[in-house]
Parts: sequence; structure tokens; C-alpha cells
Amino acid sequence: MSETNISDYYPQNPEEEKSTNLPGFDAPSQLVGGESIPEEPRPEEPRPEEPRPEEPLIPAIASEESEPSEKRPLEIEDLGIDLPDIPLPDDEIIEDSVKDEFDDAAFNFAVVGVGQGGSRIAETFWNLGYRRVGVINTAKQDLSLIKIPEENKLLIGEGGAGKNPDVADEVFRIRYEDILDFLKKVFGTSYERVLVCAGAGGGTGAGGAAKVLEICHDLNQSLGKETKDTDAKVGCVVALPTRGEGIKVQENAKNVTSKLLGLSKAGVVSPLIILDNEKIKQLYPKLSVNQFWSTANNSVCSIFHLFNKISAKESAYTTFDKADLETIFSSGIITFGATPIKDPSDTGISYAIRDNLRKNILAGIDVSTGNIAACVVIGDKKSLDNIPQASLEHGFEQLSRMMGNNSTVHRGIYAGAKEGLAVYTAIGGLKSPENLFDYFFKVDRVYK
Repeated sequence: MSETNISDYYPQNPEEEKSTNLPGFDAPSQLVGGESIPEEPRPEEPRPEEPRPEEPLIPAIASEESEPSEKRPLEIEDLGIDLPDIPLPDDEIIEDSVKDEFDDAAFNFAVVGVGQGGSRIAETFWNLGYRRVGVINTAKQDLSLIKIPEENKLLIGEGGAGKNPDVADEVFRIRYEDILDFLKKVFGTSYERVLVCAGAGGGTGAGGAAKVLEICHDLNQSLGKETKDTDAKVGCVVALPTRGEGIKVQENAKNVTSKLLGLSKAGVVSPLIILDNEKIKQLYPKLSVNQFWSTANNSVCSIFHLFNKISAKESAYTTFDKADLETIFSSGIITFGATPIKDPSDTGISYAIRDNLRKNILAGIDVSTGNIAACVVIGDKKSLDNIPQASLEHGFEQLSRMMGNNSTVHRGIYAGAKEGLAVYTAIGGLKSPENLFDYFFKVDRVYK
């Protein structure tokens, strides 16, 4: 672009400036060719009134010799505008009032339970000290059984969904904005990630889980926690029913879990944790009715909490940090496992890790499809002082071999207060289990 000169807008010749056809100056008296234009008589202009002595005359056009006049500043009263007293924002940053019972975790998680099964899982997180917890249900009686503060509960229906996901889906769609406002109040603003918990077999959980996931993404975007370029900050814990809960329940579970697996594959939901209650029943066959559901929920919530806390702590041995945990949580489908180490030898530790993987919470898991893992060993000081480093390395290497090529194993060794040794694993980046519903749908249930 050529440089603009101020001379392009203003004449440079003073004589030219005098001939400008402005009010108060004479127009040209001749046409081109020299012919005169008869000058018409001008009407006599009224003489201006003589100014009063106390009101000095301000000339319309100041001469070059005259001093520049001082103009009185314009005041609000001159405009005739009556402005209201508008409060201005305070520069002081207001701290979020919602805080967990602990302050030594890697991530601030917000948790919402959908339906009865999901609310039970959310309640378990509450009992572990998480306070950004809300539960949503369509049945008042189910909501009343959850032992968390009433202000952390939202009833959005009457009488439940009757195991019909379509009924719940419609209710959650209609109450979309109410749910968003509820979660904003319950979560506060200082959380980093969200976990949506749902039972896959019921009507409310199966019908409302996907909608609540969508609402949580909208909330994150409104708070600036997610952009189009960021990874998913919303995860899901979905609990599968046992075989004895009926065909309808099993169909609900298959449909909603298939939808969640698709969302995980698309990168919309991470982590996706599938709690297999049938597998829990096999792992703990002696549990009573009262113990079963609490044990099932604790099996995932407690290990999840352990990894969240341990990754915020330093270790005199090997540290598993927040960045390591972030890679696990962002890897899609993950599963957890926990096993005591009874034999601290090379073979004893490697057996414990293999046993750990067999006792994970997800049925039909193929560890070789995973591409990232966390393996954390925790023991009392005496046990750690006596265990050879080479034995632990052998166990870590075995896990890496089992996962296959291009896998990463994040390791951690920590001193704990409880006597003995235990190994905890989290395997991420898993492919969808192809046989996840095999025990639900044998030969397509021809007798249905």
C-alpha cells in the first residue's frame, strides 16, 4: 500500500485555501471563456444583536492572529441523561466454595450419578471425600436412599422410567437446562475433569447417561475448560448388570454400552470404565447381599481414588506423577486391578501381576490391545527394604511384554502404612471387548 500524505487531503497553497467555496466566501464571478456572470443583489442580512458585556463574543471562525479559545468541558447534566448507579465488577478473585475433604489429589474431579445404580457409585465417591458430587433420578424413592446432602440431588420425573430408556431420554431432553444449572451449582468452577456414573441396565441410567455426558461437555465449554482442540474432559463409569437381572435389563445394558463405546472411540468420552458386576460376583463369591453392591462399587472407586492420590505424592523410590495419570485418563477404555504380593521373588511378583490382570473389573479384557499402563507397587518400609529391585523390574518388564509393541508402562513404587506388598494396575487404550455380552446373549435367546 502506498504511503498516504496529509497533503492529499488539505491544500498547500494559501491562495487556493482563500478561494474555497465555503460559507462566507464569494463564488467565482466568471465562467470559463471570460463571460461575466451578473451578480444578483443579496438580501440584506439581519445585523446580529450586540453582545452583552458579560457575554463575550466567540467568533464563528477564528482568525490566524486570534488566541485559541478555551472550551468548557461537557458535563453529564448538559446531555440531559440520568445515568443509574451501575455496580462495577470486583477485581478480587472469589474462591470456589466447593472443596473436597482432601487436598492431596492430582485432579479435582466432579462426579454425577444418573439413575439408582449410578447414584450408588457417586455416593461411594462422596464417602471417599469427594464433594463435587451430584445425583439425578426420575424416581423420588430411589433418590431418597442416597446418603448425600439434599441440595446435591435433582429429581426430574415422577415414578421412575420403568426400565424404559426412551422415557428417561425424553425427560432428560426436556430438563436439559435445569440439569446444566444444577451441575454448575454442585460442581463449582475449580474442577478439572468430570465422571458420569450410570447403571447400564435400568431405565434412567441407560436413557440418561448419554444426555448427561453431552450436558457436561456443554458446561465445560461454557466455563472454558474444553475447546475444539482439547482432549475430552468427561469420563464415564458404567456398571453392567448380572445375568440374573432379566433379558430387558440385559438389552438395555447392551444398547447403552455400545453407544458409550462409540463415544469413546470418537474421543468424546475418556476414560470409559466398564464395571462388570458379573465379574465382581465371580471374584467375590462369598459376599452377602448387603455386601455385594458396596464391594462392587468400591472395587472401582477405591482404586480410582488411589491412583488420583498416589500420583500427587513423591516417592523415595519411583514416582508415578500427574502427567502419567493424565495419559491413562485420556486413553479411552481403561480397566483396574489389585492383587497382594505374597511372594517377593522374581516369579512371585510376575505371578501377582498376571493374577492382577485376571482379576480386573472388566470381563473379556484382552490386555494386549492396550497401549498404556500404570503399575504401582505399595508396601511397608520393611518389605520394600527387603525386596530386590531386580524382582520388581522383572514384573514391570513382563507387563510390558504382555501388552505388546509400542506400549508404555508408567511405574511407581511407594512406601505405605499397611503391612505387606500389593500391586495396582490401570490398563488404558483398550479396544472394545468383542465378547463383552457373550454371556448375556447366547444363541440370540431364541426362546424370547
